[in-house]
Amino acid sequence: MKYPRSLLPMLCLCAAAWPLLRAAEPAKPVAPRFSAANMDPTVDPRVDFAHYAFGNWQKNNPVPVDKSRWGAFNELDQFNQSALRGLLEAAAARPHEPGSVEQKVGDFYATAMDTKAIAAAGIQPVQADLARVAAIVSPEDLAHTLAYLHNSGVGGFFRVDVQADEKNSTVYALYANQGGLSLPSRDFYFAEQHEKFRTAFVEHVAKMLTLAGDTPEAAAAGAKTVFEVEKALATNARTPVELRDSLANYNKMPTTELAAKLPAFPFATYLADRGIAGPAAAEIVVGQPKFFEGVQTQLTAHPLADWKTYLRFRVLRAAAPFLSGPFEEESFHFNSTVMRGTPAMEPRWQRAGRVVDGQIGEALGQLYVASYYPPEAKARMDEMIRNIVAVMRDRLQKLDWMTEATRQKALTKFERFASKVGHPEKWRDYSPLAISRDGYFANVRASTEFEVRRDLAKLGQPVDHAEWFMSPPTVNAYFDPTQNNINFPAGILQPPFFDFSLDDAVNYGGIGAVIGHEITHGFDDQGSHYDAEGNLAEWWTPEDAAEFKARTQKVVEQFSSYEVLPGVKVNGELTLGENIADLGGVSIAYEALQRSLQGKERKLIDGLTPEQRFFISWAQVWRTNIRDNALRQQVATDPHSPGNFRAIGPLVNFQPFYDAFGIKEGDPMWRKPELRAQIW
Repeated sequence: MKYPRSLLPMLCLCAAAWPLLRAAEPAKPVAPRFSAANMDPTVDPRVDFAHYAFGNWQKNNPVPVDKSRWGAFNELDQFNQSALRGLLEAAAARPHEPGSVEQKVGDFYATAMDTKAIAAAGIQPVQADLARVAAIVSPEDLAHTLAYLHNSGVGGFFRVDVQADEKNSTVYALYANQGGLSLPSRDFYFAEQHEKFRTAFVEHVAKMLTLAGDTPEAAAAGAKTVFEVEKALATNARTPVELRDSLANYNKMPTTELAAKLPAFPFATYLADRGIAGPAAAEIVVGQPKFFEGVQTQLTAHPLADWKTYLRFRVLRAAAPFLSGPFEEESFHFNSTVMRGTPAMEPRWQRAGRVVDGQIGEALGQLYVASYYPPEAKARMDEMIRNIVAVMRDRLQKLDWMTEATRQKALTKFERFASKVGHPEKWRDYSPLAISRDGYFANVRASTEFEVRRDLAKLGQPVDHAEWFMSPPTVNAYFDPTQNNINFPAGILQPPFFDFSLDDAVNYGGIGAVIGHEITHGFDDQGSHYDAEGNLAEWWTPEDAAEFKARTQKVVEQFSSYEVLPGVKVNGELTLGENIADLGGVSIAYEALQRSLQGKERKLIDGLTPEQRFFISWAQVWRTNIRDNALRQQVATDPHSPGNFRAIGPLVNFQPFYDAFGIKEGDPMWRKPELRAQIW
């Protein structure tokens, strides 16, 4: 999951923008509902359940030319994007009260769509940043400039931000983590299988520097320097698997101690320039101490000129998607075409809408909720959550492998669990943020700086449990371990996940299992390290911790055996938390469905029993077509297993699945009972 001017009223819409705002209407989207038509009845579910459940959908839904993957999440996202387009165009088409969310949303979108103005500006929006980098002549200058860039949303070297203290979850603390790398993870700088991406990266950096005015020779030399600097930083970076270890990535120390690890970098100057001060800044949680030791080593190994070249590219990299066509196209070419295999950009209206949602999501979200989120959706969700919570509570009370000492602490944690559905009860206050029609990049920069200031201002303050980290239109959900709550934006509370028109079996197999998934995250391999207050703590007895690890090891081994491409397998350790959550989500939602069916007539629908529809609904949620490069990158860096394996992974551990489809020993879908994982 992901954390992202003018005082004069806008009196009229610039005529030059009208043609852009009245682009051709897209084809009317169709809600991506659960459907038996997605199934391939020629496939035996005992042989290949995924293709049985959604084989026809896969045949009929190749990945669109402007996407790296296509699945149920993408279909619903596209549906939501079309809805947002109407809201954005309506907001941009006329003036609104200055400072209103309609004015900010409309003006932001109008500038994003004004390609003539963006083209005319060229590289001018970042010239001041580039000049600032060019003026660096000392370590003090470097610290001043890096602080300015970080406050402006430009990454480099490392990350310093504010989050809930994972060992004192009632307050916000200062954090420092590894950062400053352009490739997806450490291995992309060293592993043989990623050589072609390294070569392409150097070519990309050279192209960006050329666009910024360097001669081809200077750009080629600069690109080599940027790669060598990033490779040096990556030497001491942790891998995606290592970054999942919550305990290992919590190292609180006096801020002066971290500064002492970086004598070549004036860290106190950097913090002061970022406005980080006061008693709460006296300590800092360092995620990866060895990385910061490596930063010190590299600062002394590379001349200041190399770091200036590196920062120059980082400025261009951050700005490119919001600059003129050549910059945006080169950014897309490397980051999407080369890295993920996506041939073409999304249409301009969609790219613009995503930026507005990413930058001022709760402003756009207010318009979205008012038009597309019915109150009955929350009422139905609250009911399903209560039903699934009841099942999980019973599971914890009866679990046969957990001792009483650990069980009581688990129950205490669970009783403090909370849920948030739809959208924030109190919307984010954007009144300090000025958005105008003066320029697209200016709005991106202003909204980024607003969020950075808002983030840093939390330091030392009580944690706000009402805050959301996803915008309302987002097709996703998340569990927050320090707040011990699950969060479901309005965007996901639609078909195929949540469908008023369909039976309980489909809804429990969809959103019900997603609810169970998020609840189970509180007790996955990392969530289980957080106690009832949301603090990192060892609350398990040693024997229970050992039993839990033995059970989760079966999940690691199962998913590590799945080959997604020739010679490429799922990383069972990297995906363990999500796979545990899937396993728990399916099992808990299935039991909740059985409770909901008690006393009701059990009907066949589409010739399928409720149990069969439950499992098919789960599988259809994860239907996916994906490009090979995107799949390789997902396996290397993403804690989520590829969708087609999530469709079957939890099911083959669950006896009711076998019973529903008559799967017996010897069938390809059969998994030996002794290999099946049973946790929650």
